[in-house]
Amino acid sequence: MTVSSPLDRKPLLAALAGIRRRRPPVWLMRQAGRYLPEYRELRRSVSGFLDMCYTPELAVEITLQPIRRFGFDAAILFSDILVVPDALGADVRFVEGEGPKLTPLTSEAELSALGLAGFDAHLAPVYSTLRQLSSALPSEVTLIGFSGAPWTLAAYMVEGSGSKEFLAPRRMARRQPELFAQLIDLLTDAIIRYLSAQVAAGAEALQLFDSWAGVLPEPELRRWCIEPTRRIVTALRARHPDVPIIAFPRGIGATYAAFVEEVAVQGVSLDTTVPLSWAARHLRQEPALCLQGNLDPMALLADPAVMLAEAQRIVAAYGERPFIFNLGHGVTQETPPESVGRLVDYLKSLDG
Repeated sequence: MTVSSPLDRKPLLAALAGIRRRRPPVWLMRQAGRYLPEYRELRRSVSGFLDMCYTPELAVEITLQPIRRFGFDAAILFSDILVVPDALGADVRFVEGEGPKLTPLTSEAELSALGLAGFDAHLAPVYSTLRQLSSALPSEVTLIGFSGAPWTLAAYMVEGSGSKEFLAPRRMARRQPELFAQLIDLLTDAIIRYLSAQVAAGAEALQLFDSWAGVLPEPELRRWCIEPTRRIVTALRARHPDVPIIAFPRGIGATYAAFVEEVAVQGVSLDTTVPLSWAARHLRQEPALCLQGNLDPMALLADPAVMLAEAQRIVAAYGERPFIFNLGHGVTQETPPESVGRLVDYLKSLDG
């Protein structure tokens, strides 16, 4: 009897290995969440957002909801990037209607109070979720683990909340570079530990979200985004050489080219501002780099014919490059589930 390999069974892993097939695999950032009525119903039964992240039976159910409804080629762990600072001892909470709130980190003494003692125990529920998902998912669906990248996590920790410009962490990086470097180093070590444990628990691919990389000018981007990410990827590749890594340094424009030359990821997720014709020509050709993206999330709110025309344009723009169909950022709360269904149906029709 012939035993199929993961690359035969799982379209997303094949794409990350550089294999271009007629139909691109598809998953969407934030594919599990508030746009789904089944998620909203479950959310009403839970007191806090972090409670869902740390309750395996709830996190498993939420992760599986879009797989059941749409048949995506990948399931991404339901969690949040801020569980890493939470596990390090930072004060992290989510306020309904306002988003994440943290006690801003401002001093060396506050940084010294954080650490890796108890880190894995704190995140044990996340690892339990992954173990349960690895046996619950259909055989063709890839399980993706993830983490925020050091710069983005540090930005939230110093700012104390979300922001459009993240002035507080940018100011600390300029005025107190030694302190900020210590924070980045701690986060880098924590992320390596966290993602390695995710692989041990069943994650088959990993994504690093650097959602706020685009606020940094190039020299700062290299220091606080590219170099720490390179360290993380190098360490993970040494420990788990068969597990592909996707990076998402959102908003960095033409610096995507330097990023993928310096960071040995197997895939890179493109935000909505990146011209696909440019990406197909200029982003690393050898070894084959899988491109991911980059439909505008707002297209899912448009007339179905407009949305599908945009999807067709994206499929054509990749040419012969291996790619994964995704959004340029996450699904919005207002997205009609029917639009997601139409998109997935179109992409799956390309098999015919």
